[in-house]
Amino acid sequence: MEKAIRFRETGGPDVLRYENVEVGEPGAGEVRLRHVAVGLNFADTYFRNGTYPIPLPAGMGVEAAGVVEAVGPGVTNVAVGDRVTYTGFLNTLGAYSTARLIAADPLIKLPEAISCETAAAMTMRGLTSAYLLRRIYPFHAGDSILLHAAAGGVGLIVSQWAKLLGLRVIGTVSSEEKAAVARAHGCDEVINYSHEDVAKRVRELTDGVGVSVVFDSVGKNTFMASLDSLKRRGLMVCVGTASGTIPPFDPQILARKGSLFLTRPALADYIADPAEKAELAAEVFGHVAAGRIRIEINQRYALEEAVQAHQDLESRKTTGSSVFVI
Repeated sequence: MEKAIRFRETGGPDVLRYENVEVGEPGAGEVRLRHVAVGLNFADTYFRNGTYPIPLPAGMGVEAAGVVEAVGPGVTNVAVGDRVTYTGFLNTLGAYSTARLIAADPLIKLPEAISCETAAAMTMRGLTSAYLLRRIYPFHAGDSILLHAAAGGVGLIVSQWAKLLGLRVIGTVSSEEKAAVARAHGCDEVINYSHEDVAKRVRELTDGVGVSVVFDSVGKNTFMASLDSLKRRGLMVCVGTASGTIPPFDPQILARKGSLFLTRPALADYIADPAEKAELAAEVFGHVAAGRIRIEINQRYALEEAVQAHQDLESRKTTGSSVFVI
């Protein structure tokens, strides 16, 4: 009997249940996948608390890595024994499990140099970092960015990759411990938002000009400070809502603050095209395999510890990436 985390109602971490599940044989276009490691992402909490509405009961998690145990009719992109990873949205929901059936299309074969644990810790974060730095804005060496949650999983990858591109990275964190982590991974300057005025400090660090781009995964609590940190015609990238959704606002504010641009991207739209997904995956896995980007797995949990894992994540106790080890 296999195990999985499921939930029947939305709410806090305590709605998660560790249950027995049956996993049958794969149908057409499917594989049976034995998980080795499962990724823990802040997006998981959005499914659990109802921010992302889905039919219930449901499984939890959208990212994992493991070994293909069986393939169904018509599957040609992977074979039994292949090590693979995946991430997505509704098409991959149910990753918090020891084994599962899943469509073969989202699966990405792992390079030999990438372990399943590393893959589970970086596939979503790595692909997110890839589209943020390679698709969102035409960066040039010397450009400055403001990166919220700089010590988080995406933050640590973006920081390191941004330095490879010659960017100046100003990160925000909530503690001195996290500030040290952010600096060690490429942040040129770190702002502790628990006692510093973010926008004021950014202006000081940029001689009053502001940054070209803000990557804001916090949302409600940082939105206005992020806008106030941008240079004229800068780009605000709303990439998450860890503190809550951004309240409605008058778009005229973008004009008043310097003809700013704003986007709210979703990973699914940047990996929908198989060729683009393969290109982004190859680039990020290439950097990791070569040692140019380090993936920090700072928290490991057993699958049955999902409630604790979500509590740690939402209380900002975590740094880097977190995985469930199966």
